[in-house]
Amino acid sequence: MASEPDPDRLKALDEKLQKVKGKAPPPQTNTAKGFSQGEVAWRMVIELATGIMLGSAIGYGLDVLFGTLPVFLVIFSLFGFAAGIRTMLGTAKELGRKAEAAAKKEGN
Repeated sequence: MASEPDPDRLKALDEKLQKVKGKAPPPQTNTAKGFSQGEVAWRMVIELATGIMLGSAIGYGLDVLFGTLPVFLVIFSLFGFAAGIRTMLGTAKELGRKAEAAAKKEGN
């Protein structure tokens, strides 16, 4: 093992570093307003889960109130699922419109 670094290897390393520094950073895939795809996906998952949980809670509360345990729980869980899907689709449409508007703005 040499105590001093090899000058040829250092020169080659320096050339590689200069190549990398000269390149532009890769473009980041963002949606409208700078949200990443992962953040948008988590938003949609949370909207769906919230709809299901709220529907289930309302159904369970009504079942306890009226003494008909599985009936309202099932019905309102399905309503919550449908509401979560509808909210997700609304979010997707909104983000699609914003991304389209941003693309048109960049095109001009």
